[in-house]
Amino acid sequence: MDSPYPNTPVVPRILDTQVGGHAGVLENEDGSLIIKPALPLELKFYQALLTDPALASLHPFTPRFLGTLKLEGQLDESVKDPPAGIAVTPVEGAQKESIVLSNLSFGFLKPNILDVKLGTVLYDETASPEKVERMLKTAKATTSLETGVRLTGFQVYDNNTSLPVNTPKSYGKSIKPSDLPDGIARFFPVGTSAPAEIPATPEIPSSNPVLITPATAHPTNSGLPRRTLLPLLRAICSDVAEIREVYASLEIRMVGGSLLIVYEGDWARAEEGIGKLGMVIDDDEDGGYDEEEGEDDDNDDDEEQLPYVIKLIDFAHTRLVPGEGPDKGVLKGLDTVISLLEGRIKDLESADQS
Repeated sequence: MDSPYPNTPVVPRILDTQVGGHAGVLENEDGSLIIKPALPLELKFYQALLTDPALASLHPFTPRFLGTLKLEGQLDESVKDPPAGIAVTPVEGAQKESIVLSNLSFGFLKPNILDVKLGTVLYDETASPEKVERMLKTAKATTSLETGVRLTGFQVYDNNTSLPVNTPKSYGKSIKPSDLPDGIARFFPVGTSAPAEIPATPEIPSSNPVLITPATAHPTNSGLPRRTLLPLLRAICSDVAEIREVYASLEIRMVGGSLLIVYEGDWARAEEGIGKLGMVIDDDEDGGYDEEEGEDDDNDDDEEQLPYVIKLIDFAHTRLVPGEGPDKGVLKGLDTVISLLEGRIKDLESADQS
């Protein structure tokens, strides 16, 4: 596999920051890469991103595609004393080949992660009549049909325990369109007190503890301080608007795809990252903030230094449709996300002025 990370070990383990999508996604030993089953359309789409000029504008808004891994066989422990010394069972089908992508949460100290499923249509052209009917009912019963989005799942770090609090898929499936602003507020809460000092862990554990919060409960003390959260939200909203503009120029259909938003939940790291966005946060006597132009940074384009990442993900049912125009369902979803972010920004601005 050709990789820009030539010395990165590929020893897979279960991805412990996954908040949406299907099970079976793995990460490598240091967490910088994810490894997922290579479904034909998704592999074809990632390859097209690298070669098709029509998709060049979308490439910056997708995870970095590093290639594929092929598993030719696995040890068969049921065979005792094989002739060659090692018994290997051939691997066929979906398990044989995997896609290798950059892990979008890698490099964050406390990654707060939201998976937003986009689109009003939840089935592709190859779906059986039974699945079409089932997906139509799902779209109508959730927020997907009316708004083009569903909050698939998210995690937000608790400032007291320094553990991620997970809000599961059941929450996003149970809420109505009028509840979406509350969902966004849950993902972008305002921290009311500084995080407790907890000694740093020398190594990333193979499976991080995760707290599961009921759909009706808010985390006790999560989120960034308002003065950090507001400029972060403005930057995120601006990037989503840019993705929307690019997507509107393309003729593709994305079914089951998502917008993944990751932002830094560590107060000090997030504030440092805001400075790298070209903003300087100054406390005023009212506890607010001012935004000024910061010094130019030669590495402004290096997303690893930013306190957030936003990408489109999950292209297992994505295809090019030349001559059919843009994907109105996904565009509707992106418009909803922008509106929700703008609403959250206004709420925080109003709280500052009160």
